[in-house]
Amino acid sequence: MAQKDRTLLAVIGDEDSVTGVLLAGVGHVDERQKKNFLVVDSKTQVSTIESAFQEFTERKDIAILLINQHIAEKIRPTVDKYTQAFPALLEIPSKDHPYDPSKDSILKRVQKLSGD
Repeated sequence: MAQKDRTLLAVIGDEDSVTGVLLAGVGHVDERQKKNFLVVDSKTQVSTIESAFQEFTERKDIAILLINQHIAEKIRPTVDKYTQAFPALLEIPSKDHPYDPSKDSILKRVQKLSGD
């Protein structure tokens, strides 16, 4: 499957973030009942988040994976090890957790490459 076949956006986030993305019309459930989103709350196990991250980054139909930065912090070693171009990984803020550029693994990598 080529990059042009990657048509979905996936999201791992809190209820507000996932709801916003779903209301924008990007929710998808395939014939095997596989979703392109995971709602994370205080009861969600870290292993569940890591499993969703692995699944979404290995799927060939996902172009972009959005993850709330505060949730990415829970699986930071896994996020930091991810180096593939597709799906592109973007850490996003949430309503209750503002974006912190010092924690963004992608931004750190770009700064390292540019010599900052």
